[in-house]
Amino acid sequence: MSAVRQTRPADAPATGRLRDLFDSQRAAFDRSATDYGQRMAALKTLEAALLEHQDEIVRSTDEDFGGRARPETLLLELAPLVDGIRHARKHLAKWMRPERVAAGIHFFPGKARIVYQPLGVVGILGAWNYPTLLTLRPLVDAIAAGNHAMLKPSELAPRTAAVLQTMIAASFPEDYVAVVTGNAQLAAEFCNLPFDHILFTGSTRVGKLVMKAAAENLTPVTLELGGKCPAIVHRDFPLRTAVERIMTGKLYNAGQTCLAPDYVFVHESQRDKFVKLAAEIAEQRYPNWSSNRDYTRIASQQHFERLKRLCDDAIGRGATALRLCASETPGSETDRLFLPHVLLDVSDEMQVMQEEIFGPILPVLTYHKLDDALRYVNAHAHPLALYYFDNDSQRVNRVLGATTSGGVTVNDVIFHIAQNNLPFGGVGPSGMGCYHGRAGFATFSKQKGVFLQSRYSSLKFLRPPYGPLTERFIRFLLGRS
Repeated sequence: MSAVRQTRPADAPATGRLRDLFDSQRAAFDRSATDYGQRMAALKTLEAALLEHQDEIVRSTDEDFGGRARPETLLLELAPLVDGIRHARKHLAKWMRPERVAAGIHFFPGKARIVYQPLGVVGILGAWNYPTLLTLRPLVDAIAAGNHAMLKPSELAPRTAAVLQTMIAASFPEDYVAVVTGNAQLAAEFCNLPFDHILFTGSTRVGKLVMKAAAENLTPVTLELGGKCPAIVHRDFPLRTAVERIMTGKLYNAGQTCLAPDYVFVHESQRDKFVKLAAEIAEQRYPNWSSNRDYTRIASQQHFERLKRLCDDAIGRGATALRLCASETPGSETDRLFLPHVLLDVSDEMQVMQEEIFGPILPVLTYHKLDDALRYVNAHAHPLALYYFDNDSQRVNRVLGATTSGGVTVNDVIFHIAQNNLPFGGVGPSGMGCYHGRAGFATFSKQKGVFLQSRYSSLKFLRPPYGPLTERFIRFLLGRS
């Protein structure tokens, strides 16, 4: 196999088991190429395994969260994952085909092409909030690109991690795809392995540690992080429609979604109506909160307490907190039911406006002119996603041009992630690199440029000894007469 691999410096230490597994995958990768047929078979195997184990995945995820609805896991994790596999299978032959590109006119009749080759052995670190999707979705792209892969699911969703480990072990040889489980120490050792690429999904803080460890081996990284995703509602857009879509996206997984709207801007004349509609729609979506199994619990007591501290800090600094289900009794650490809140009169001094919320708390800010909201967004770190609600195409294009974010959904939230033909990734503090579909195939491939020189080449005039003909050719190249 023509393995695409750079010479790396001395490896950082890793536990013997991890290193042995990595070495076996490296040796297997070097022994034989994963051709089109093998990649297609592997994708089909992965799809079949997911469908066969879907009940176990749903059950383990429910247990890890202490309560998560079956439809939510199926709709938000299994369905987009299976769709991504089918998309890759449909387009893989085209993706693998060498891409012809134009050679420079001065090199006529030479030809040029881009050849896509697998990188080698890649490492994938998943996240706890969507433990199946965010661990296996990158694997789809890695397999499509012809790589071998080691996966480390989040230790904060241990039951789901165990199911994924069993499922993958029953589906693939260990020297092709393997899942390792363990705590944060094992994750650190995992990142010290000299992978050919690492994809990490998680917090910005941990992303920095992953990047630092990868740098020791000159391993390239794709970091899918988070940030404060803003939603902006233009005053001319139907407010009820905007609130319905924003609250649906915000309350999926109880807000424990990196793409959830983190705060919303509405026109100053519409703030109170927005809050009223938010409470009404939240009650419609989840009647009888305390006994409603459609509403996901907070994944850990530590995270539950963090959300309480965010609310308490905001209130202590002058914000108004409105629980969207005033008739319900607030949840407790024992059941980890955190009822949704709207925060008004927030400021940047509050912790809730300084860090990603990752829960069912929604600060509502107001603007007098649309430019006020855009200035605020641009004065802060680039978000993973931006959501803008407006039916005026000229204003939409202006907002798209005036802001920078990882991705955008117009007139809804979150759903750009489900588009297989769109790259998914952050920018700046919200991440680097992208994957999904063709973009993911490219991320896990070496795009090797190939120039094919013709039998007859004008470059012979550029060889010593130089003479008048060389001078004329150089003047031609520089555009002189």
